[in-house]
Amino acid sequence: MTENNQLRTINVDQFVARPPEVVWRSLTEPELLARWWASGDIAPVVGHRFTLDMGRRWGHVPCTVTEVEPTRRLSYTFADWTLTWRLVAEGAGTRLFLEHSGFDLDDQQHAFAFRNMSSGWTDVLGKLERDLEPVGGR
Repeated sequence: MTENNQLRTINVDQFVARPPEVVWRSLTEPELLARWWASGDIAPVVGHRFTLDMGRRWGHVPCTVTEVEPTRRLSYTFADWTLTWRLVAEGAGTRLFLEHSGFDLDDQQHAFAFRNMSSGWTDVLGKLERDLEPVGGR
């Protein structure tokens, strides 16, 4: 860890033109999560342990759910990091906030992940948004 103990965080703010209940399902149901990000046995239950398949580079990443507020907030450990998803109703859609925290830039793997995921999350959430296009929008 860095000497001054400063960890970095990636924050993403994405509008999704679907209600929070629909977005929540895509974050918490394994078959829906796999369509836009990664396969794994996620469940919105505090203490639930699961893995996400992140391909050859990262393999099966261990995760543990740490916080659940249905349709509003989901947080889980993700390897050395924490992912926190916050959903806020906005009009007929959802403002989705992602906080990917705990990057120690003195650690080579953390620095690599931080550089790639800083822009990578925008691409990933774009896949979510396309997957959840409003009915009649396809």
